[in-house]
Amino acid sequence: MAISEKNIMNRLYLVAGGLLVFAIGVVAKLVDIQMVKGVEYKELAMQKTERMFTIQPNRGNIYADDGSLLAASVAKYEIRFDANTVTKEDWDKNIIPLCDSLAVLFDKPSSHYRQMLRKARVNKNGYKLIARNVEYLDYARMRKFPLFKYGPNRGGFLESHRVVREYPLGKMAARSIGYERIDNQGHFTRVGLDGAFGKEYLRGNEGKRLKQKSAGSEWKPVGFDNIIEPQDGRDIITTINTNIQDIAHHALLKQLEYYKADHGSVVVMETKTGEVKAISNLGRTEEGKYYEKLNYAVGESHEPGSTFKLMSLIAALEDKVIDTNAVVDTEKGKWRIYDRTVRDSKWNGYGKISIAKAFALSSNTAFAKMIHENYKENPEKYVNRLMNMGLHKNLELPIVGEGNPVLRYPGDKGWSGISLAWMSHGYEVAMTPMQTLAFYNSIANDGEMVRPRFIKQARVGNKVLKEFKKEVINPSICSKETVKKAQQLLKDVVEKEYGTGNGLYSKSFSMAGKTGTCQKNYVAKDPDKLAYISSFVGYFPADNPQYSCIVVIHEPDKSVGYYGADVSGPVFKSLAEKIYITSPVVDEVVPENPKTELIEESYKSFYAHAQRKYQVVPNLKGMCGMDAVAILENLGVEVEVKGNGKVKQQSVEEGTNIKEITKIVLQLS
Repeated sequence: MAISEKNIMNRLYLVAGGLLVFAIGVVAKLVDIQMVKGVEYKELAMQKTERMFTIQPNRGNIYADDGSLLAASVAKYEIRFDANTVTKEDWDKNIIPLCDSLAVLFDKPSSHYRQMLRKARVNKNGYKLIARNVEYLDYARMRKFPLFKYGPNRGGFLESHRVVREYPLGKMAARSIGYERIDNQGHFTRVGLDGAFGKEYLRGNEGKRLKQKSAGSEWKPVGFDNIIEPQDGRDIITTINTNIQDIAHHALLKQLEYYKADHGSVVVMETKTGEVKAISNLGRTEEGKYYEKLNYAVGESHEPGSTFKLMSLIAALEDKVIDTNAVVDTEKGKWRIYDRTVRDSKWNGYGKISIAKAFALSSNTAFAKMIHENYKENPEKYVNRLMNMGLHKNLELPIVGEGNPVLRYPGDKGWSGISLAWMSHGYEVAMTPMQTLAFYNSIANDGEMVRPRFIKQARVGNKVLKEFKKEVINPSICSKETVKKAQQLLKDVVEKEYGTGNGLYSKSFSMAGKTGTCQKNYVAKDPDKLAYISSFVGYFPADNPQYSCIVVIHEPDKSVGYYGADVSGPVFKSLAEKIYITSPVVDEVVPENPKTELIEESYKSFYAHAQRKYQVVPNLKGMCGMDAVAILENLGVEVEVKGNGKVKQQSVEEGTNIKEITKIVLQLS
């Protein structure tokens, strides 16, 4: 019996101990919930009813060089109404004037808004939509409307907004102006100038706004004010000129449409400063339309074809392995090297011609022979010279995605016995249009290579934060003697009758440049897949360059045409003509000793004629045209001038009575 009672007592103690441990556990859990996790649970509870939202700042504006907008951030507001927060007294007093104000702003009947808001009141709607995409000025007006002026807690006025990027130029230069986007994982996509200068200037700082969850599961702002005000981004002033940009865009578009090309690009750059005044990149859709698809000028590295002949020639001139007057045999238009054949575009070739003429004619055989024969024993010398000019480096542009140039070195993968010959005229190498333009611009700029530049200033209002100035990549890519020869050769391409660019010649103004026609997909056995890249690169005016320009058009319809002079050249000429007309360049030459004997003699002759009191028409032949016009106009005779220079013929003979005539035509030569 005693043993049985003892067992019972042990069990009771065991149960009591278990209950005590359980009680201690419950108390510990309660303490943990209250003291340790209480704050966390409270925050979770608050998050279900109140939450802090991020407010995106207005992104900085992007301006053209004349101050016109290229890209701007605009706030678009969504206005809603909380019918539950408005008292009967405020409702009765303000509802009609509020509806009248809304009617005036949105051009709808006042009755429309009275019906809408009364229905929201009856249904106890706490988040009734009033308007979307409201501009800031209209939003500011609405905040002062009857009832709305009391704010969200008393007047039921609720607003939220989003920032929208707008582009006044539409799709022109869209890829170069660009954008910056961020995905849900926080990864940025940066395109063009907007992406390149987003972090440092344009992006701004985010703000914070407290919102409360309503019964309808909608998040409504708490109060009018933000917890943290967003800070707008800084503005940037670009080098883009809207007039030149418009000319470039439409000239390129017209040519792409005519030749049914796949895509193309054009860049116009100010010679001395490197400021990019226009950049257009257009790609073809399946429907045959063109839009700013990719930034081909900056990002697409491809074989340049004959425009690379300038680089090869400068290398040969600098190494003194050849001169421009050296004669080379074009081998009836074909030159065999190992198992490959170099061909000229002209059947049966050009015979024996000088290197200068070979450049103007763009003879492939001449250049292949010139480079191969002079460098075959030491190919490193040729490539080193090209590298000394920086052709193996990119331009380190701020725009993301610059294509890398391709310049093989002897021993590299892909180098072979034919590499020198093929590189000489632009194959087995690759450059972007912008890189090619920078090189040609250095020739226009007397040898100084400058980095293409897209930005002038970063600003806050009228305060300049940073000035972006000219950057010199290479103060002299070659000797002054070689530069002068290259400048003359580029003029010959356009001015000589046999030059491949002669069809672009204009008496109105001078141009210099080089045509390029490069085969694309030439390794394909199917001839139908063979395509072309047509290009023209140069500068204008030829003797005092103000602008350099490159035009590259990919895969024009071969049945319409594919030569660089025909496809890309007209775009260059159209640009040059229109830029010249809208912003004419005046060359002023100040001689070292203006009062030469010849000038003095000419002046004395004119003065002697001018002092005479003519009764009859004088003999004007041989006289300077300007002087002859001045004399006749002083006599009261109308003058029509044809040509330039000195008077070759006069329509009224010498000795004719002045009173018998009213007009004289002067033919100058």
